[in-house]
Amino acid sequence: MARLKDKVAIVTGAGSGFGEAIARRFALEGAKVTVADINPKRANDVASSIGKSAVPLAVDVSRKDDVERLVGVTLQQFGRLDIMVNNAGFAYKNMLLTDVPEDSFDLITAVNMKALYLSTLAVVPVMRKLGGGAIINTASIGAQHPRKGLTWYNASKGWVMSATKSMALELADDKIRVNAICPVESETETLKLILGQDTPEAREALKASIPLGRFSKPDDIANAALWLASDEAAFVTGTSVDVDGGYSL
Repeated sequence: MARLKDKVAIVTGAGSGFGEAIARRFALEGAKVTVADINPKRANDVASSIGKSAVPLAVDVSRKDDVERLVGVTLQQFGRLDIMVNNAGFAYKNMLLTDVPEDSFDLITAVNMKALYLSTLAVVPVMRKLGGGAIINTASIGAQHPRKGLTWYNASKGWVMSATKSMALELADDKIRVNAICPVESETETLKLILGQDTPEAREALKASIPLGRFSKPDDIANAALWLASDEAAFVTGTSVDVDGGYSL
């Protein structure tokens, strides 16, 4: 039986990486999905390959009007909204914390933090009217176990974890569950930024720090998101699921 049958989801940053995998998995499990990404071509490509159960939308998650439009289009297309996946994120190239340009710091706060606030403003009233829902935020294992050269990125993901717990507490009366996923590094575009110097040796050294001996895969994150979004996790809220191959042990 499809685990998300008759559910409607929004996935941000769904044009590639974790977000794409989540959108595809949700659709396979019966959900209708709005594929939101700042890159319109990527959003269109992913939604087209999924089929009629997906609609693409170019969205800047740091803009209030864009986020409101995202929710409005989803309701117009599918009539409801059950799941919100705040996956879009920004990372800068690995560097000393004092060398991070102000514009990069501003993007960190806008995309990794403010976007979650804007999403909450737009989504929660809808879910309240429907009697509940599920919100899933993509954090990072770096929030709990930081790596050097990523201080402000790590801090923003720590903010996501803290916000997740507080949101879960405040929205419990509305039957809105809020959880986070904390992935370890994956062989996506972001890996080059995290490494700074992207060499085979650097990749192997990073991989060696993960007890299960590999990077995460987008499908690993999608599987965790699927469970958190499904009724199987109906009594789970305020938690952060580490998908890290044992790195945080």
